[in-house]
Amino acid sequence: QLQLVESGGGLVQPGGSLRLSCPASGFTLDNYNIGWFRQAPGKEREGVSCISRGGGSTKYVDSVKGRFTISRDNAKTTVYLQMNRLKHEDTAVYYCAADRQWYGGLCYFNGMDYWGKGTLVTVSS
Repeated sequence: QLQLVESGGGLVQPGGSLRLSCPASGFTLDNYNIGWFRQAPGKEREGVSCISRGGGSTKYVDSVKGRFTISRDNAKTTVYLQMNRLKHEDTAVYYCAADRQWYGGLCYFNGMDYWGKGTLVTVSS
């Protein structure tokens, strides 16, 4: 059974850091692009970051550029999202997702095939 299970969410003060993890089970992670998404209360889900199969290409939404870093460890079948200098507006449920399509070494936020159930990140003082 293919599964993605996010972890690492929690309550953090503005300016703080969290690292989210997305370990995969039931499939080989290195055959998939992986994306991180988030959904804040009352808002639509948005793509935050994605990383290509081999890790050579990444993408970030403008609001997190310079603060968030996506990485992957294919040997550990885990993708990470390091979030620094967190802001109130980063509060959301964060999801990881896997996309098996080949885009020539790139990644995109659309077309995800598998989703985790999410982990809540709350940025509050």
